[in-house]
Amino acid sequence: MIAHVAGELAVSAEDYVVVSAGGIGYKIFVPGSTQAGLPAAGEKIRLFTYLHVREDALTLYGFSDTEQQEVFELLIGVSGIGPKVALAILSAMSPESLAQAVAGEDVKTIQRIPGIGAKTAQRMVLELKEKMAALAWAHKVEQKARPERGSALEDVIEGLVALGYSRPDARRAAETVLKDRPDLTDPRTILRAALQSLGRQS
Repeated sequence: MIAHVAGELAVSAEDYVVVSAGGIGYKIFVPGSTQAGLPAAGEKIRLFTYLHVREDALTLYGFSDTEQQEVFELLIGVSGIGPKVALAILSAMSPESLAQAVAGEDVKTIQRIPGIGAKTAQRMVLELKEKMAALAWAHKVEQKARPERGSALEDVIEGLVALGYSRPDARRAAETVLKDRPDLTDPRTILRAALQSLGRQS
């Protein structure tokens, strides 16, 4: 797996770039959001990458940060969404906005993305709601810049309630995770662990 490519930007086209590194030019397909933040040709660049393997091709997809890459990998795991569609989605919406739309079951907003119909939007919500909820809530907490463990607990509880769990169940699950895993401080990780705990109980 190629985790990232760092070198000089040699070519910047409509939907891909060529990065020169170690005497090799890597053609990397990128979303519009990454394309918009590219440096000038000849300048240093680093892209986090995903290598898509098919029988007849090896294709690199690149992203300006690991959050874009994470969302891309979640998207291509959805039935009917391939790498090109996933890039189009990330070109139309930021990872944070997409996560909020999916977590909030806002199908109408998702359908505004070119190439995304009602069935695909509904599948995205069905298959990614919990994972995207963790991403959206973690981003909200980061924006608040409240790293205290007690605040993280309350934010995780609110996130679980937003997903349809009762407040008592949400509090119980979040407190259990924090008690069993005192090393956890990242709200996204805590929320995922709490969701797993609730899944085992159901």
